[in-house]
Amino acid sequence: MLILVRHGESTGNAAGLLLGRLDAPLTDRGRAQARSVGEVLAGATRLISSPLSRARDTAEALGTGLGLEVDERWIEVDYGEYDGRALDDVPGEVWARWRADPHFRPPGGETLAEAGARVRDACEELFAEGGAARDGGTVVVVSHVSPIKAAACWALGLGDEGAWRLYLATASVTRIGWGPGAPVLRAFNDTPWAAPRRA
Repeated sequence: MLILVRHGESTGNAAGLLLGRLDAPLTDRGRAQARSVGEVLAGATRLISSPLSRARDTAEALGTGLGLEVDERWIEVDYGEYDGRALDDVPGEVWARWRADPHFRPPGGETLAEAGARVRDACEELFAEGGAARDGGTVVVVSHVSPIKAAACWALGLGDEGAWRLYLATASVTRIGWGPGAPVLRAFNDTPWAAPRRA
């Protein structure tokens, strides 16, 4: 089983910023979210993280007791000149191009197709014959919104443009298993830290 955890809330998330390679620290809420997620990860056999500190700090707060491996392929997409800007500051025509074309490159940044390719490579490696996630082990990867959406699209056999149709909360849990010859999305955007809703 591959369990993908989005990092807890960071100061950039709380401020409504487009947060790519800029490294904003976790908020107190983000650390509390991570501790809550750790409670549902019993039995994990391997822990991997993006190199960014908001992901590594989340991985540490999970309390799995596992050694932490860093894999650059799980880093957030590079938003280039839009990194760290308020979402409302991105021009409407830029959002339209971004959503319409997975090969759109923001100035100085990375395309969704490039991010998707590196994430698919990481997923396929984890599920390769003899890999821990395929032979009964449970691999936890702490990453970011775009890579986790890319992994979900990979599991569903969708193109990179499918990411725009997915919503992913901070400190959410996504589970991908292996079916008969193909990945299977078993859960998406679970939030164990969220208070139960009243009917």
